[in-house]
Amino acid sequence: MKKIVLFTLTLLLAGCETAYYDAWEQVGIHKRDILVDRIEDTQDAQEETQEQFKDALEQYKAVVNFDGGDLEKLYNKLNAEYEDSEQAAKAISVHIDSVEDVADDLFEEWEDELAQIQNRTLRDDSAKKLHDTRYKYQQMVKSMRKAEKSVHPVLTTLRDQVLYLKHNLNARAISALKGELSTMNSEVNRLILDMQKSIDEANLFIDRIKT
Repeated sequence: MKKIVLFTLTLLLAGCETAYYDAWEQVGIHKRDILVDRIEDTQDAQEETQEQFKDALEQYKAVVNFDGGDLEKLYNKLNAEYEDSEQAAKAISVHIDSVEDVADDLFEEWEDELAQIQNRTLRDDSAKKLHDTRYKYQQMVKSMRKAEKSVHPVLTTLRDQVLYLKHNLNARAISALKGELSTMNSEVNRLILDMQKSIDEANLFIDRIKT
């Protein structure tokens, strides 16, 4: 988190979204600022996930290129990478959910406050900006969810290999895993690409909402 983490946690523990937003507004931080902060947190999680799956792929390659030594040790490392990858995937989902939560509240507030603007020109201009911002937001979230989904095939492939290797710590098992290396490699590369597209899309949205 980028803003006073302990303060945020304290407010979250209070359990009331309205109180949460009100408390932030008391220190000059509004829903728009919170949305940007949560998007940036999601980007950080996506970058960490990219690195985590690169590490998992490298460990997978180390296993299939096994040429003597302690195979069980290699298995343990691969299993650890799988578990870390699983946690990284869960973190992304949590972050995207938090982005959607505050965005829904922001757009609802924006719509409610449009009715309070008496000047028609200003009201129409604000309504147009709301429409445009919501559209760009939806594009961004769609990209985030696509990147999130790209994690699942990799996790499935990795889990299959870990479970298979767990009960077959021998050269024949290594030979079987080699046939999946190409699939694993392409899935990780697709994941990294989707994550980067999502990060870039989020940057465009942040630039728009700040202007």
